[in-house]
Amino acid sequence: MRALAILSAALLSLAAPLAAQAQPTAQSRFTAAEIERGRYVATAGDCAACHNAPASAPGREGAEMAGGYPIVSPLGSIYSTNITPSRTHGIGAYSEAEFARALRQGIRRDGAPLYPAMPYTSYAGLSDTDVHALYAYFMKGVRPVDRTAPATSLPFPFNIRTSMRAWNALFLKDERVKVDPGHDAKWNRGRYLAETLGHCSTCHSPRGFLMEEKTGSALAGGPLGAWYAPNITSDKISGIGGWSQAEIAQYLATGHVAGKAQAAGDMAEAVTHSFSKLTRSDIDAMAAYIATVPAVRDEGDKQPAYSYGKSGTFEAAIRGGTQPAMAGARLYSGLCAACHGRDGDGSPDGAIPSLHHNSTVGASRTNNLIAVILHGVDRTVGDRHVLMPGFGENSFVQPLSNLQIAELGTFLRQTFGPGDAISEKQVEIARSQSSLSILLLMARTGMVLLALILIGIVAWRLRRGGLRHAKATLA
Repeated sequence: MRALAILSAALLSLAAPLAAQAQPTAQSRFTAAEIERGRYVATAGDCAACHNAPASAPGREGAEMAGGYPIVSPLGSIYSTNITPSRTHGIGAYSEAEFARALRQGIRRDGAPLYPAMPYTSYAGLSDTDVHALYAYFMKGVRPVDRTAPATSLPFPFNIRTSMRAWNALFLKDERVKVDPGHDAKWNRGRYLAETLGHCSTCHSPRGFLMEEKTGSALAGGPLGAWYAPNITSDKISGIGGWSQAEIAQYLATGHVAGKAQAAGDMAEAVTHSFSKLTRSDIDAMAAYIATVPAVRDEGDKQPAYSYGKSGTFEAAIRGGTQPAMAGARLYSGLCAACHGRDGDGSPDGAIPSLHHNSTVGASRTNNLIAVILHGVDRTVGDRHVLMPGFGENSFVQPLSNLQIAELGTFLRQTFGPGDAISEKQVEIARSQSSLSILLLMARTGMVLLALILIGIVAWRLRRGGLRHAKATLA
């Protein structure tokens, strides 16, 4: 009998993990309301922007949430994973607890850490109700796709995922967002949306030595591939302190505020896939919160980026002119004036922005102006599609050389912006993103130092334990 009891206990212990793995199919019923809430939460979290395959990916068109999107980071491209309910290629085998752990702690079902390109450092603040709704949506509201996303391959030491455990121990705060009694419900809702689902800090906060977000200068701006996510603190010079709450809300909902800024790059994707689809009350709540983010000033900024410039008067000077200084003006006249206007005033209805009083042209950093010329603008809000073609190597209009982009950019900066110049080298860096190599070097050095510190701590503890054992033996 004793042997039978031991055998039964052993079988039960073996069955427990199997039962846990089978758990996802046990909870097969979710209410329609839970699934729809999860759909809205996933929209607010902008899941589609990263997990939907790009239209240009061969064989991946229409693969909603099936992964394969390359997320450019200072360490290399990180490919988004398949998060459809496929049990073989996606997350269909995840229990709700495993799903929550991946969202909040960045740990996959197999125990391997995720890279923080998946913004779990922000999603850590998600409420239990929203996590449950997301689980319901991804399990029952998304079509399973049995397709493997491309594997991420980062340089040493980041190809060793275990190193992320040390990073998480230092920088991940697995805490839910708590209501601040010092503010009203609207502000608290906006804070929750911006800090968790909207994960604004992932792009807009500067990074430290180990690529962690600098919490002391939250939302003060940071590099993002060829782009630069601008300062969106309440500072009136470097940030958006000169914007009204209504303008912030309009920008989030449409990606366009006349005389201020237009969304391009990753922000255009966020507007297209996420912010433009949120309720008006949620957009207003986000605007109310963002308007109060503590101001951070870049001492190099002298005036707001959107305050520079006026209409240009240069057409007469370039007619028949051959001066090298007018090369950028001729490029503008031939490629840009038809849409942005002969004098840079934009279209009369405001659909095409002016180039003066334009944050992209007037920003202290030239990153976004170069990136817009290279990659263009592409965003959709409702039935309105805003498209400006890029002039990079894949341009369907006219590919421009680094020199030509530098000439055009210099003309724009000197005619409508702060008056400085853009060099060929800056364009080369933006095109290849090689400026990020210094960040890679810093991060690698930091990880090596961190590894050495951890090894030292382990060795010290082992030595200390050995000394204690020796003393006890001698005693």
